[in-house]
Amino acid sequence: MKLLRSAALATGLLLASTALAQTPVVNAPSGSVSGTQDGSIREFKGIPYAVPPVGAMRWRPPAPMKPWQGVREAKDFGPACVQPQAKTPTSVYSPPAPMPVSEDCLTLNIWAPANAKKAPVFFWIHGGALSGGSSREPMYDGKKMAEQGVIVVSINYRLGVLGWLAHPALSAESPQKVSGNYGLLDQEGALAWVKHNIAAFGGDPANVTIAGESAGGLSVMFLMQSPLARGTFSKAIAQSAYMVAMPNLKKSPFGQPSAEAMGTMLSAGLQAPDLAALRGMDAQAITDASAKMGFFPFGVVDGLVLPEQMVETFDQGKQAPVPILTGFNQGEIRSLMMLAAKPPATAEDYEKGIREKYGEFADAFLKLYPAADYKESILQTTRDALYGWTSERLARKQAAIGQPAYVYLWDHGYPAMNDAKLHSFHASELPYVFGNLQPLPPLWPKMPESDRPLSDAMLGYWTSFAKTGVPSAAGAPAWTAWGKARNYMHFTDMPMPEAGLMPGMYDQYEAVVCRRRAAGIAWNWNVGLNSPKLPAKAKGCD
Repeated sequence: MKLLRSAALATGLLLASTALAQTPVVNAPSGSVSGTQDGSIREFKGIPYAVPPVGAMRWRPPAPMKPWQGVREAKDFGPACVQPQAKTPTSVYSPPAPMPVSEDCLTLNIWAPANAKKAPVFFWIHGGALSGGSSREPMYDGKKMAEQGVIVVSINYRLGVLGWLAHPALSAESPQKVSGNYGLLDQEGALAWVKHNIAAFGGDPANVTIAGESAGGLSVMFLMQSPLARGTFSKAIAQSAYMVAMPNLKKSPFGQPSAEAMGTMLSAGLQAPDLAALRGMDAQAITDASAKMGFFPFGVVDGLVLPEQMVETFDQGKQAPVPILTGFNQGEIRSLMMLAAKPPATAEDYEKGIREKYGEFADAFLKLYPAADYKESILQTTRDALYGWTSERLARKQAAIGQPAYVYLWDHGYPAMNDAKLHSFHASELPYVFGNLQPLPPLWPKMPESDRPLSDAMLGYWTSFAKTGVPSAAGAPAWTAWGKARNYMHFTDMPMPEAGLMPGMYDQYEAVVCRRRAAGIAWNWNVGLNSPKLPAKAKGCD
């Protein structure tokens, strides 16, 4: 019996020590955290990086947190930021079930190699039109990336009306007399946390790559533009980003109301006469109501966080001088049909409409987007106006300030995706980038495991760029930087280095945008058959 008790005690001690070994603890400047161990990777989830301004404190910049006492458990994701909730999946992007949401959502997650020392940091910003999404989505799990020797950080940031509302009363109470951009300030607060704390996890605060897709890619460009983020990152990855016209805090450029005016109209529609009434509304209720009223969250030109139109910053070479990896997907609009013009009845109607809209540019436009296949041309038109033009513009503008730029075109499809007429749709590269081919959202076409080699190449390119600023992958072709030959990597069933990305595409949109800027007309997805008439030639354009 005594022998049995001794054996049981020894077994208990062994189990306890094993459990302790699987509970890594990091003593960071902001406070100690305990996580979990998955093979060689330490995981820490739901770490608060700022004090969330909620309720009566709503619509203020995030406040730095005081260091907490004791060891905070960081084993579960924090709730997503408040966003509209669908009871059942409605698109390929819908999660399997509604996510837990809260105003108390300013948390981040870390995946770090157990032996990390001055490891490069991959800082991920999720997409979702600045109105949805979360860092807790399984597609963004950072374990496979971390196994490549980088530390992965993913963040939540305020969304929708709670993250991007501008209003005269909010500006009046601000010491800087600005409002809006709260979600971007959250991102900058998370970067500041990383700069202050990541060394404790084995990361190098001087080697941080900001990365994101769609609204995350837009956020990367915001951060490249914002003076407040300067010095917090050293490289950038912008996937399917869009450099469109931005609202101004107080002015009304490009035929759009000012951001403050839009906030005033929204508060009137919500029957909230003052800030106290707005702050007294339930977070989910105000989010749902503002979305139904058509509130569109976006970065605001306020002269401080975002000093000017993004195109102006990049034209003047005032953006962050960092290497960039950027690109877009061949089938971007196949899953975003709401952004495309409604196809007319015939090819003749299409050509007539384009000639009416584009005047002297019509022949060049129809050469790029012919009437013979006008339904496909409509999709390509919106794709290029948003994502193709932006990707090439980013490459050109970074190269112009002496920074290397790497461009890709994602053009891969697999049977289930192609059968659903979603060939290389918006965001379809993400499982490959993170190495997470499973699990996927319920309506996402099931991916074949035979695509693992392509995913391995993507993982290699993205993580090597985070390490060194040069994308490379074992057994895969060398990726040549953008230059006069307009080099890019064409991802089909395998990576293929090519040159001469979509001849004529960039020049077409650059000329159109230039004229619109001069005439005070916005540029976004109002292109092709949805385009206003081409403005007259302006000085410095064409």
